[in-house]
Amino acid sequence: MPILKVKDVLLSSIPGDLTDNEVLEYQSQMLKMLEKTEAIGVLIDITGMEIVDSFMARVINETANMAQIMGAEVVLCGMQPMVALTLVEMGRELIGVQTALNLGKGLDKILISTKWNQTSLNS
Repeated sequence: MPILKVKDVLLSSIPGDLTDNEVLEYQSQMLKMLEKTEAIGVLIDITGMEIVDSFMARVINETANMAQIMGAEVVLCGMQPMVALTLVEMGRELIGVQTALNLGKGLDKILISTKWNQTSLNS
């Protein structure tokens, strides 16, 4: 699963068909990439996830929290309505994790919270 760096923000998209081992590998890759690149933001796009189980929800939440502890601003974007409903019903709140409707709005949140501006990404 590719993790892209655009200036100081890591961008990744989690497909909906990951196995438990693959999501753990994603977590490891994301945290290693964050350490290596010293990115200030992490944008995790879950548009491709139509359903989520408790393990997947826990790993995504832990990944976001670990990235925050490492100093990155984290935004989870593209959450489908059924995924949001499932998370609420399971009691898996995304404590301390910002969310956004889509990739663009998620990037805006990171830029605002890290005091970057749109022109910084273009330079």
